[in-house]
Amino acid sequence: MAHFRFNPNKGSQKGKVSYNPGIVNGIVALAVQEVEGVSLVDNKKSINLQFDNKGSIKVDVTVKVVYGVSVRDAAFNIQQTIKHNVETMTSYRISKVDVLVASVDIRKEA
Repeated sequence: MAHFRFNPNKGSQKGKVSYNPGIVNGIVALAVQEVEGVSLVDNKKSINLQFDNKGSIKVDVTVKVVYGVSVRDAAFNIQQTIKHNVETMTSYRISKVDVLVASVDIRKEA
């Protein structure tokens, strides 16, 4: 699916848009939920955002992976989804996404 940014007043904008860090945190949390087979360890402590003065963000995210899911593929998908979602929904750029897999969720089928 293609995403386009449309600005009807390009070049004549005045002022700026500011985002509460909680908004970016929410976008990151939703991005992790989009990746199959992973979830945040703790919604409040699993995401760490570091903003720089150039409009870039370094993201650290801690997840658990369902047994049988490729950790490498899941981490890559998390990185790509976070980068895509944050950059299309805000004016920030993602400089780095570090994924820490804290545990493997072993579910027994009933």
